Amino acid sequence: MKKILILAVIAALLVVYFVFDLGRYLDVNLFLDNRDRIIEFRDASPLKSALIYFAVYVLITGLSVPGAAIATLVGGAIFGLLWGTVLVSFASVIGASCAFLVSRHILRDAIQSRYGDRLRTINEGIRKDGAVYLFTLRMVPIFPFFIINLVMGLTPMRLRTYFIVSQIGMLPATIVYVNAGTQLAKIDSVGEILSPALVASFVLLGIFPLISKKFIDIMKSRKTLSKFSKPKKFDFNTVVIGAGSAGLVAAYISAAVKAKVALIEKGKMGGDCLNTGCVPSKAIIRTAKFMSHIKRSEEFGVHTASADFDFKDIMKRVHSIIGVIEHHDSVERYTSLGVDCFTGHATIESPYCVNVDGQKLTTRSIIIATGAEPAVPPLPGIENTGFYTSDTIWEIEQLPERLLVLGGGPIGCELSQAFARLGSSVTQIQKPPRLMPREDPEYSQIVLDRFVEEGIDVRLEHQANEFEINNGQKILICDHNGETVRIEFDVLLVAVGRKARLEGYGIEALGIEISSHGTIEVNEFLETNYPNIYAIGDVAGPFQFTHFGAHQATTAAPNALLRPFFRRRVNYSVIPWATFTDPEVARVGLNEQEAEAQGIAFEVTRYDFKDLSRAITDSEAHGEIKVLTPPGKDKILGVTVVGEHAGDLITEFILAMQNGLGLGKILGTIHIYPTLAESARFVAGNWRRKQVSERATNFLTRFNRWRRR
Repeated sequence: MKKILILAVIAALLVVYFVFDLGRYLDVNLFLDNRDRIIEFRDASPLKSALIYFAVYVLITGLSVPGAAIATLVGGAIFGLLWGTVLVSFASVIGASCAFLVSRHILRDAIQSRYGDRLRTINEGIRKDGAVYLFTLRMVPIFPFFIINLVMGLTPMRLRTYFIVSQIGMLPATIVYVNAGTQLAKIDSVGEILSPALVASFVLLGIFPLISKKFIDIMKSRKTLSKFSKPKKFDFNTVVIGAGSAGLVAAYISAAVKAKVALIEKGKMGGDCLNTGCVPSKAIIRTAKFMSHIKRSEEFGVHTASADFDFKDIMKRVHSIIGVIEHHDSVERYTSLGVDCFTGHATIESPYCVNVDGQKLTTRSIIIATGAEPAVPPLPGIENTGFYTSDTIWEIEQLPERLLVLGGGPIGCELSQAFARLGSSVTQIQKPPRLMPREDPEYSQIVLDRFVEEGIDVRLEHQANEFEINNGQKILICDHNGETVRIEFDVLLVAVGRKARLEGYGIEALGIEISSHGTIEVNEFLETNYPNIYAIGDVAGPFQFTHFGAHQATTAAPNALLRPFFRRRVNYSVIPWATFTDPEVARVGLNEQEAEAQGIAFEVTRYDFKDLSRAITDSEAHGEIKVLTPPGKDKILGVTVVGEHAGDLITEFILAMQNGLGLGKILGTIHIYPTLAESARFVAGNWRRKQVSERATNFLTRFNRWRRR
């Protein structure tokens, strides 16, 4: 009955408000028209006028009806800055508390009983840090206040806490609004709204959220770091954990601006890319491509060609290439650049201290760049197979006779084709219905067709269930559309993806937040939940590319060094990547399946390499460029290139997108003939031809016919 009575009163008040259109009285023009009468009433009955205004304001906020902002301005105009602030401040909080209580008594029990399990985390957060959350929302109103009132009533927050925090949190904004309202008392019409004093008040109103947000950031930062002892003096400006591509770039930038920086690596300098990823994989791919050209000798006018090789020599070449490049990432080079390099295991003990095998390094900021490691599915019997991953396959000394590759992403596809071209009988297992599912379906099909043509046994929609060894024979047992499939193999390569390397660095003990993707959670400044601890590269995501980690480092390093005086957001608007199969598949921006999923309007322009002179002379006239643009515009939304040297050809489009250049600029750029790069100009030309309307074509036809007379 109590709930019914409350609802009845609220409903009656709302009916009165809307039926009698009381909202029309909350209008600046109406106030200006009646300002003198209102001021006279205030002067004659100051207490009565204040009580009426106070009651009306409580009703507006308590019922969550529109008009609080106008009422606040009017309060400043009638009662001045001091008393207007007092009246608005208490009336708004009392009204908000009424809405809070209504929500609590009417809705909370039902909501909590139905969704209690889902709300458990939110409830715990409110009990622990509810005052901070509410204060932040009051200072920087991301959501309308009436929503905050109603939602907070559903939580375990105490009324006393809600009242006090709301009073303090809303006070600065109240003062700014009331001050703006005081200027309304000095103008005769809305046409005078541009008076300097009023403009200044509204400018203050506009920048107030920015000032408030900065203040909140500082307060949150201090609260987060307050439980840790801050050294009086630091050994380093920045400590970087991990010497892969992201960590190396972060250390390089820090040293370049003369900061004192420590770089810690427990393994090999250069990280995964140099030692087990990009460099060795591209080295073996190059040898494999050479072997494929020998098999295609007749295409080049050579009747017969053959090659004799020892697989050990191929692997020697791979490691020798690593040896040549590793100088660029060596301890000696980085030491010469001014970086203090430490070889050992790093443990973060606090936001100000990193322990390296017993040696404590104090620092103002920490950058975590620990990378990622191959993910190994917990399949029964897999540990008995002696499997390899993309990290360990470079230790192999004999070419596998029968290689089983688990995974159809970029790593699995690149290595499947490389080993098949070197002579292994390769079977590739992929659970999804196509290879490389992040790419558009037709390009996945192009790669699949080439794989089948080259003799790779690709098994799509095969779910790996378990491994067994029967009389010394290794067997994978799969499920394919309900049918059990048994596949025999000699060597297993697991390439189902990579997971962030998180364990053993003190990340868990310190409570650094982890995202739902299993990576360190970072904000747009690459900060973790500790404002002076950053995460970049594979350990942070969202992409796991060498160049992406380096790109993040160019944002994180300056932020770490200049906080709190300067920081900038990381820019993910133009992120390219390539899969180095043959044909290569390179992409930047959106592809068709992503644009459709996001509901983005686009048109497609293609250019087929079969007409490209250089591709024809190289006997590589296959593949295409596909460009997505907004309908009727030359702005580039995304590009996919499939074909020879696609990873190189994509660069022109990356540059264009990064600098806001459209296809028109590419069309107007001279390209050397004959090169593969001409394809960029040709696809731009195809786009231009599509923009010529039939009416324009008809006009030009008639015009040129007339010119021939």
